[in-house]
Amino acid sequence: MSPEELEDLERADQQGAEDKREQFDEENRLKADFIREVSDALDDGDEGRVYELVEPLHPADIADLFELIERGERGKLAAAITDLMSSEVFAELNDHVRESMVEELAPEAVAEIAEQLETDDAVQLIEDLDKEDQEAVLAEMDPEDRAAIESALSYPEETAGRLMQRELIAVPEHMNVGQLIDYLRENEELTTEFWEVFIVDPTHRPVGTCALSWILRAPRHVALTDVMKRDQTLIPVSMDQEEVALLFQKYALISAAVVDEVGRLVGQLTVDDIVHIIQEEAGEDVLLLSGAGDGDINEPIRLTIRTRLVWLVVNLGTAMVASSVVGLFQGVIAKFALLAVLMPIVSGMGGNAGTQTLAVVVRALATNQLTASNTWRMIGREFAIATANGLALGALIGTGVALVFGNVLLGVVIASAMLINNLVAGSAGILVPLTLERFRVDPAVSSAVFVTMATDVMGFFSFLGLATLSGLAN
Repeated sequence: MSPEELEDLERADQQGAEDKREQFDEENRLKADFIREVSDALDDGDEGRVYELVEPLHPADIADLFELIERGERGKLAAAITDLMSSEVFAELNDHVRESMVEELAPEAVAEIAEQLETDDAVQLIEDLDKEDQEAVLAEMDPEDRAAIESALSYPEETAGRLMQRELIAVPEHMNVGQLIDYLRENEELTTEFWEVFIVDPTHRPVGTCALSWILRAPRHVALTDVMKRDQTLIPVSMDQEEVALLFQKYALISAAVVDEVGRLVGQLTVDDIVHIIQEEAGEDVLLLSGAGDGDINEPIRLTIRTRLVWLVVNLGTAMVASSVVGLFQGVIAKFALLAVLMPIVSGMGGNAGTQTLAVVVRALATNQLTASNTWRMIGREFAIATANGLALGALIGTGVALVFGNVLLGVVIASAMLINNLVAGSAGILVPLTLERFRVDPAVSSAVFVTMATDVMGFFSFLGLATLSGLAN
């Protein structure tokens, strides 16, 4: 390369670095000024300027741009950068954004995009369409691609069969290293992105894997059976994506074979797919605990309202149960109004303690840290923690109430109620999700409702009940 060419390359790199500084902030997010500039160009109908601004971006950053601009501007942006709307951009789009954009495209356009994607990304593009739209898109596709996608769609959502890629390298076990290298070089139709080669027997069952590093460093005459790794992690097509992610995390996998019901190799999962699953699952449980649905700001408003309202109505019912307990002691409260001031402290602190325990237990269940073998140890641990916290908080609030209100008996009552409610919170925080898990109900979905009800009811009941028994209102 001539000095002039090197200088041109260096200038181009410097210009690219300057462009990136203008487009991104220090945390590698698109700047608000850049997004505003794109929006202004769209409003002015200046497609040339829009293209000039967007062209340097990576496909993942273009996908981010679609999420950050107004919904009504997305169609204009897509029209302005038609040749930049690659399959990689569609693969990186937020699910809700991609769904709304795909609905506006003709079936043949969607089919053309899907044929450029890997199978798992193509399935993700098509699976959320209405049945009629799915059929229209599939009808426009190449028969081989259509068959692969229809096969994936036949598996339940969030399973390995739905997520896996069909594009992989599989060779018979009688090959040697040289034959494999020649095979990879001579067959242009093979997938271009892979980390390992799967070795299969005559029935297409995987018997081992060869990492590319082993293949490149081994002599040509060596048989694959002598260099392959026989111990491999096989993923059943029916395995839930959360379990798949745990296997990848536990065994530090780059890729893994997916097998059907009789053990035949039908696909593979790679770590780039699993990263998305881990991110999705990590946030899912927290959102389910709060009843906030997907928690996606791109989710349609009506769907968000419906999801949140359902759980708010359920919480309203549990709040009425708790208030009915208070109603049992309205005579005592009328005689000693100070009880009404202090009782929210007991229930509120119990709710916080229960939420802490619940969050730990749900996470432990999700990551397989909590199993049948250590359940009782976990129960004992949380009970000990609840006891210690209850005693500490009880002593603190009891002393404070006794000093502020000059009533030692009231201090003893609230301290005792605090201890009781912390024990209830700890017990409910672990037993509720374990019970739901036993009945195959996702503990993240409804545990919080039951735990909150338990701590509210027992907080009010223990405090007001002890106040009644102690004769505080007499």
